Amino acid sequence: MKKAFALTSGVLSVFALPLVSLAATVNNLSDVGSFIINTINNILVPIIFAIAFIVFVWGAFQTFIMGATNDTAKEKGKELMLWGLIGFFVMVSIWGLVNILTGTISFNNNSGINGGTPRAGVQIGG
Repeated sequence: MKKAFALTSGVLSVFALPLVSLAATVNNLSDVGSFIINTINNILVPIIFAIAFIVFVWGAFQTFIMGATNDTAKEKGKELMLWGLIGFFVMVSIWGLVNILTGTISFNNNSGINGGTPRAGVQIGG
């Protein structure tokens, strides 16, 4: 158990090193929000999708190849496939919610009431 904990904490710290170096560029609250959402979208979501896919494929392997004659192996494989599908569903849901949040709050978006409205007296095309 201690070896698994040490290995897990070591792997997580290796993945966290780029985050430490990127944290020096944060200047205001909007940058913090953008940083967190970009980290979730670009790092966390693909890793968890990959883990869910590996779990699903391993479950299919156990169900159809290893468990061709063994009923307990088939049930274990079906359970892993179910957990892989649940992982996909949860991640797609979280990914959608994060993208809705990004579109609603509009971090670093200057087009809107102040930045994107046309001014009187500006001629277009001439």
